[in-house]
Amino acid sequence: MELPLNAPETSLSQALRHLPRNTDAELTALVERLAALYQGTKIDWSDSWSHEDLREATAASIRRFEAEESEEGH
Repeated sequence: MELPLNAPETSLSQALRHLPRNTDAELTALVERLAALYQGTKIDWSDSWSHEDLREATAASIRRFEAEESEEGH
């Protein structure tokens, strides 16, 4: 049974699909660490973020990732 995704969940799903294939284990470990830190905390998937907010957050994340990759390459 598939559950329908709301806009933030769809955006997250699409962003995850763009990650390189070898990052799945790293991402899983990160999610598990975050879940352990915030046990019992519910994620607010409210639709209060506009599409522009999501685009800006995604762009900022990409810039940060690229900067980190650039630093590692030196």
